Amino acid sequence: MKVSLKWVRQYLDFDLPPVQELVDRIGAQLGAVEEVVNLGEKYQGIVVVKVVECQKLENSDHLNHCLVDDGGKVQNVERDERGLVQVITGAPNVHKDMLAVWLPPGTTVPDSVGKDAFVLESRPLRGTMSHGMLASLKELALGDSHEGILELDGDAKPGDDFASTYQLDDTIIDIENKMFTHRPDCFGIIGVAREIAGISGKKFNSPDWYLRTKTEVLNEDGETLALEVRNELPELVPRFLVVPMSNVTIKSSPMWLQTYLIRSGIRPINNVVDITNYMMILTGQPMHAYDYDKVKAQGGGIGCLMVVRHPKRDEELALLNGKTIKPRDAAILIATATQAIGVGGVMGGATTEVDENTKNIILECANFDMYSVRRTSMAHGLFTDAVTRFNKGQSPLQNDEVNAKAVEMLRELAGAKVAGPVIDKNHVDEESRRRRWVHPPVPVTTEFINSRLGFDLSPSDIQNLLNNVECDVTTDGGNLLVTAPFWRTDIETREDVVEEVGRLYGFDKLPLVLPQRNIKPVEKDPSLEMKRKIREVLSKAGANELLTYSFVHGDLLDKAKQDKKQAFRVGNALSPDLQYFRLSITPSLLDKVHMNIKAGYDEFALFEIGKAHSATELDEEGIPKEFERVALVVAAKNAKDSTPYYQARKYVEQIVNLNGKTQLIPLESADFSGHELTQQMVAPFEPTRSAAIHNGERVVGVVGEYKRGVSRSLKLPDYCAGFAIFITAVDIEAAKHYVPLSRFPKVSQDITLKVSSDLAFQTVSDGVKEALRSAMAEKVAYSLDPLGIYQPEEDASHKNVSFRLEIASYDRTLTDTEVSKLLDIIAGAAHEKFGAERV
Repeated sequence: MKVSLKWVRQYLDFDLPPVQELVDRIGAQLGAVEEVVNLGEKYQGIVVVKVVECQKLENSDHLNHCLVDDGGKVQNVERDERGLVQVITGAPNVHKDMLAVWLPPGTTVPDSVGKDAFVLESRPLRGTMSHGMLASLKELALGDSHEGILELDGDAKPGDDFASTYQLDDTIIDIENKMFTHRPDCFGIIGVAREIAGISGKKFNSPDWYLRTKTEVLNEDGETLALEVRNELPELVPRFLVVPMSNVTIKSSPMWLQTYLIRSGIRPINNVVDITNYMMILTGQPMHAYDYDKVKAQGGGIGCLMVVRHPKRDEELALLNGKTIKPRDAAILIATATQAIGVGGVMGGATTEVDENTKNIILECANFDMYSVRRTSMAHGLFTDAVTRFNKGQSPLQNDEVNAKAVEMLRELAGAKVAGPVIDKNHVDEESRRRRWVHPPVPVTTEFINSRLGFDLSPSDIQNLLNNVECDVTTDGGNLLVTAPFWRTDIETREDVVEEVGRLYGFDKLPLVLPQRNIKPVEKDPSLEMKRKIREVLSKAGANELLTYSFVHGDLLDKAKQDKKQAFRVGNALSPDLQYFRLSITPSLLDKVHMNIKAGYDEFALFEIGKAHSATELDEEGIPKEFERVALVVAAKNAKDSTPYYQARKYVEQIVNLNGKTQLIPLESADFSGHELTQQMVAPFEPTRSAAIHNGERVVGVVGEYKRGVSRSLKLPDYCAGFAIFITAVDIEAAKHYVPLSRFPKVSQDITLKVSSDLAFQTVSDGVKEALRSAMAEKVAYSLDPLGIYQPEEDASHKNVSFRLEIASYDRTLTDTEVSKLLDIIAGAAHEKFGAERV
């Protein structure tokens, strides 16, 4: 929001402090200041002149020889005997007796300030000396036109300082728009002036025309332009007010009006459009003017009808910016009986634009639902000054006052006449209209306000602060009843009043008291602690943590053999590559394997802790459930002697106790009925080379190698495996941990057991380990690792399973005989449990 201090001063009856002090106060109590611009600096030394003589320059077909009168204002410039200054210009519109803007020698062309500054000087043109130049709008940095020089109206006289005459000796304070998100009134100069008065401790009085409780727009001469309005969207357009006007003369606005717009960052168009923009900047209420005859011509022969409605199927609309759109289905359209002529609250249509041929207009002053305007703006990439204000939630109780003032200006500056009654489709509730407030009065106590702020304000102090910004406050001892004025849409609760009082009084005046608090340490979050431990354990085991998006491309789900129908599709994705909520973490990790190998990392392990979602897993309110997972993938570029499954299993054993009730079972025999998300989690894994992690009740994870189709699609190496586990199944305390090395030598022996070929290896392994634990009578460090499985060709009913036992005591050196006896015990237990024979 660009704020002109000269404009603000017109509505204040006290002197403002120095600019920097004011900026500091605004930043502390109103909104962050992004920039302060001293506009007058670029117009120093520029004066108004009258062209006394003008004739074609000899030896030139386009240059004009002019003598200008500056009232003797500029010093040290060559003059003739009449005191006139000679200036050569190529402007086609220069003529005798016109008022123009003269840039004397030594001044800088305003349009070049801040760029490559161009300082004027006296120099000959076609043999004739020219002193400075007569300036166009572009050269004055007031517009884009440079086809001719600027011709001033009769408000100035020769010798006047150009900047001060047209209030360009101004300071512009640019306040960040986000600070006013809940304050639509602060998107107008009157609103900002009111706030500056409030934070300065001064009372503000709005202009009389803005406070009129009843406004009448009279039809002066009886001429009538028939107009009908139909609002089909009262819930989205609570107020739609229009008035027809005739006898309009389209021309350039007077210079004073143009400079008001320019200082606010708005480009002047013509007097009608400029007046609507002027009122928008002044009050924060956007307006729009339609060409009445164009609207009528598009009415299909049934007269001049305006309809507020949603778009029709495949309807298109050409906008003022030259863009043609197909409005979103829920957009608010302004239309005739046959076609759309504008997007409500966003932008008008090109087919009803006010142009130089316009004679009659329809002036609109309406309110549109802020959320609808915001969605339409975002959907079509339309970001206008009207959108900036409408998506903050304008008050619907100021339209008639704003409309009446705009009509006055159109009468004065465009010769317009009211040609029909004001049509006000007002759907604001009767109580709000009668009392002229948006929200009901707010009861609050002095004690409530002071206790929240730490102040010691009296009821009269609070009343004065709020009265300064035109809130109505009645007091009864310490009880207050605060009624916000009709332009305030943000004061609805007691807390809103507290915030308003604190801001107006100054949060910098809050007492500096350290809060008292218990020094007892905050209890650790069990969930965060579990994740920390998982990271610590897996990192120490050599894995590297990744953090990937929770969204994935649909192609990645396909490559991982997961069902996209089970995943939530993102409606407004951050990127085309992030279309779906992921069903598990594994695909995200697998997607990074090939790129790491390609980058030169031959062997690595990656893990991630994250969330998964499924369209089938919702709570009672229909909100998606979130499932915490930990997944890991281990990969090597070159094939190794060992099987990748066992490498992945070693990582599982770091965080899951597989010796308790949680066990590994063949993935092929796992039951996933009723657990669609678990089924999607195990989808990338090869059933014959993977195991399900079962907690005694259900599958809580999977460890194994990946399907050949998955490996081919994601370019995985032959040596690749991993796991995916629910966080709730992790039991780090009971899982394997670091065991200190014994200072005594270890003994290594192998054992081979002949078992039935249909007996699962896991069953054999678990039985051997259980027998080993039962047989050990002293504290030892040991490891029991599989060596291989051999299937004899001559005996298809049996297989040989080999293990290697490495064991060392912490107290003494074990002998081979002792280890052999231990293996004998293991073999006996295996024979008894599943009929194994030692080979």
